[in-house]
Amino acid sequence: MSGILGQNGVVALALFASIALAMLALVLAWEGVRRLQRQRSLVTQLRALGKPGGIATGVGSGLLRAGAEQGPVWAENILLRLPHQRDLKNFLEQGDVGWTVGTFLMLTIGSASAFGLSAMILVPTPIPLAAAALGAMIPYFYVSRRRKKRFAKFEEFFPEAIDILGRAIRAGHAFSTGLEVVAEEANSPVSDEFRQVYEEQKFGLPLPESLLSLADRIAILDVRIFVTAIMIQRESGGNLAEILDNLSYVIRERFKFRRQLRVHTAHGRMTGYVLAVAPIVAGIGMYTLNPEYMSVLFTEPGGRLMLAIAVSLQLFGFLVIRKLVQIKY
Repeated sequence: MSGILGQNGVVALALFASIALAMLALVLAWEGVRRLQRQRSLVTQLRALGKPGGIATGVGSGLLRAGAEQGPVWAENILLRLPHQRDLKNFLEQGDVGWTVGTFLMLTIGSASAFGLSAMILVPTPIPLAAAALGAMIPYFYVSRRRKKRFAKFEEFFPEAIDILGRAIRAGHAFSTGLEVVAEEANSPVSDEFRQVYEEQKFGLPLPESLLSLADRIAILDVRIFVTAIMIQRESGGNLAEILDNLSYVIRERFKFRRQLRVHTAHGRMTGYVLAVAPIVAGIGMYTLNPEYMSVLFTEPGGRLMLAIAVSLQLFGFLVIRKLVQIKY
């Protein structure tokens, strides 16, 4: 390894591992303190509920917000002053990663520092800045991918949940009872979201606000159409079961159309994958056949710079092709 990377490469790898482990330890300590703060808050509010007038003074409503504690009070006050803090918190909840805003920021800073400082040892000045920017985007890309997969899974099972809700209403149940039936019988993550809507309106939150909160958490068009249809029906009346049946049919047709689009764009996506992987395979093959010829890319400053530029251009080209084959409808 030291022969391939050189002394600077070994130092860069050691620095990267040290920063990564230190940041992991800091994140675990942060989560431990946050969990302890949350437990103390829950105990305090439960004791207040046992006192006379505890429920009447609205102490019980704080239990629903106990999970929103960010950690120590001083850290929470700092995080609340960040711009778009609510949007970032909503983004993390949509990804279902279990991170707080503070955890996400620490991971972002740690990843950027690890990539930037390690690249600073290997390559000239402009490249470490790009490496730090790439490292800072890794937590965001991870949460974004989790969010996308969760939304896709929700969209797949959403028509079935609407059918369950329509059958429950047709059987004579109230709409709130239908939400409970969906929460019990639908697949995750649909069941999780409908259970939250049911529990929110059960604890006194108006149903329109619970539905609007669902549309904020699951930011897809089908959910917005569903929420709009329910709210219009509650204002103007009509056969809710029939409305839900028609909505389920429309969502299934849109889902079928999306699958057809993926079939038609499969060639473009495969082209992007091949163009991204081919240079890596060619480089491995050339190194296997002639290690001395390829080792220049790892040992010489000019070779490292060329390698960094090649990786950047490959990534840029892959993102461009990926953008071209994504069709919005």
